[in-house]
Amino acid sequence: MSIKLETLRTFCTVAQTGNLAEAANRLGRTQSAVSMTLKHFEEHLGRKLFQGERKAQLSALGEQVFEQALKQVREYDETIQGIESAARSRHGQIRIVSVPSVAAVVFPAVTDHMTNRFSGLKIELRDTHTAQILDALLTGRADIGIASGHHSLNGIEAIPLFCDQFGLVASADHPLAMSSQLPTLEDVVTPKFIRNALCDLIQSLAFLEAVEKSDVTIQNTLSLIAMVQTGEWVTILPQTVSRFLPTDTVFRPIADLSDQREVYLYIRTRTPYASITQDCAEFIRSRDWS
Repeated sequence: MSIKLETLRTFCTVAQTGNLAEAANRLGRTQSAVSMTLKHFEEHLGRKLFQGERKAQLSALGEQVFEQALKQVREYDETIQGIESAARSRHGQIRIVSVPSVAAVVFPAVTDHMTNRFSGLKIELRDTHTAQILDALLTGRADIGIASGHHSLNGIEAIPLFCDQFGLVASADHPLAMSSQLPTLEDVVTPKFIRNALCDLIQSLAFLEAVEKSDVTIQNTLSLIAMVQTGEWVTILPQTVSRFLPTDTVFRPIADLSDQREVYLYIRTRTPYASITQDCAEFIRSRDWS
């Protein structure tokens, strides 16, 4: 038996709903058909994907399979969406994906430029984290990417775009925000420090040692800022992010932290609309985004 995409989709839907009836309703199939698909899938693997017969909880193997299967289903759906979008794009298409902190700066200007340059152009913009940006470029689901750090990828050109300084982000009434002295790492990285994905780019030995004191990690920027706004927590982010901080939060340099985030522009060397991609890339390169 070969594992078909619809088998993975059925499994993922049942895993997400925890309910055969709801999964069958979403898939437009009968419960017996859904149950039979899962049975054949488990027989093919030779192991159970769910604990018990109610399909409410995944087994240890089921958790691993779900992660991989969901990725494949989403990639397929995005690919089909891209194909259909390209078919409708008689005047061309450009797909740009960027880390959120840069997308907020770049996307408005790029949209204005490209719509003025190319009438009828289809523009697809998406913000996500660096790993997914690189994956989208490698799998042909994006033409241009803007990501943190340098990564060597076959068939993709990497160009330095800008650097920005890491610093403290805190509520405006936090003692570290109000102090006349610049904060130090010892001041910032305490048990009330929130780690985030961008902290992984900091290579300072002093920071790496100090961050072991932090037990809280938040990946979502909106949730991170909401925690900072309480006045109890602080974090470290690149200065570019400070442009979009709420008025009751501030960015401050850290006296003994010189690390910078390097932001790179990634361009696929082979795209369906090469001239449009190059024009867009040249526009992004020509501007100062720092």
